[in-house]
Amino acid sequence: MEMFWRRGYASTSVADLTAAMGINPPSLYSAFGNKRALFEEALQRYSGERARYLNEAMVEPTARAATLRFLAGTAEAATLPDRPAGCMTVQGGLACAEEDREVVELLATYRAGTRQALLERFEKALADGDLPPGTDCAALARIVVAAAEGLNVEAAAGAPREELLAAAALGAALVPGV
Repeated sequence: MEMFWRRGYASTSVADLTAAMGINPPSLYSAFGNKRALFEEALQRYSGERARYLNEAMVEPTARAATLRFLAGTAEAATLPDRPAGCMTVQGGLACAEEDREVVELLATYRAGTRQALLERFEKALADGDLPPGTDCAALARIVVAAAEGLNVEAAAGAPREELLAAAALGAALVPGV
């Protein structure tokens, strides 16, 4: 998982993977089938680890609090000292060739799941009167996901956690109040 996270799908070779796992190529193919299947398993594991802060955010009492919890969780997860900086779903497909287009689409599907969770939370907030009438929940979900992706890119570039948390708080202020 960390090899794909650090280097992306295209830049991670079978030799890199087998060296990191301490196995030979036939063992990798026997266990996973191919590099793509191993990538999908790594992505599922990564997604499971990252789902915690999204799930915690979705139960916050207000849309703004949910957004702050999500963006702060993003900043914290992107800067864990024992993990690669940034986000595997953002970095994993940045430099893929056309023949790896399916990987890019798979990563986009994972990111769309996050956007959908936020959309549903904002729609609930709108129905509950927590967001002003007429709020474009789809646009709000998209800008919050874009902010999260930006936090991940900044983390991968070495931005300090404190600065990312400050940016997360400012990003949460984009959510309108009633």
